[in-house]
Amino acid sequence: MLARRIQPMVFQARRLYVELMFQVMGRALQAVSEIDAAVQKEARALPDGFLFEMMVMPDGSRLIVEHLGNGRFQYHGATAPRPVDLSIQFKHIAHAFLVLSFQEKTSVAFANDRMLVDGDISYAIRMTRILNRLETFILPKLVAERAVKEYPSNLHLPEKLLSAARIYLKVASNFVETVRA
Repeated sequence: MLARRIQPMVFQARRLYVELMFQVMGRALQAVSEIDAAVQKEARALPDGFLFEMMVMPDGSRLIVEHLGNGRFQYHGATAPRPVDLSIQFKHIAHAFLVLSFQEKTSVAFANDRMLVDGDISYAIRMTRILNRLETFILPKLVAERAVKEYPSNLHLPEKLLSAARIYLKVASNFVETVRA
């Protein structure tokens, strides 16, 4: 009986967490593309105007970023200005929660058939590498090692801390600007 009462609250908590994480990730993708040369290099291979979406099926939370050119992203929130070029879709909120709470790597979720990719698979791999790079900066090393396929051995603590601080400052600034608007 108690389990029936708690289940809707757990679902709602997961939904809210995933929504918040998508907002943070979208803003952080924009921020990391402004400060990290490796992310810019990876993103330059994407066409200008390329729209990337990550969402929970069928009509759940989502994030949309656009490649503006020169390796830079712009976060659009949950509304696409036109049809997206690449969509990575979680089949259920529980699957999104596993990945976004860093209990399961994105590659493992894909291998376990918890996600769908709608679009060019090479772009999906590129975006996953960008997301992995972002996670190595903004997460503590112990958590990042669980979240990404391979933690970069050449990322040293001073670079990580400086990059993380710059990313979080830009994310916070973006949240403040959004609240004002």
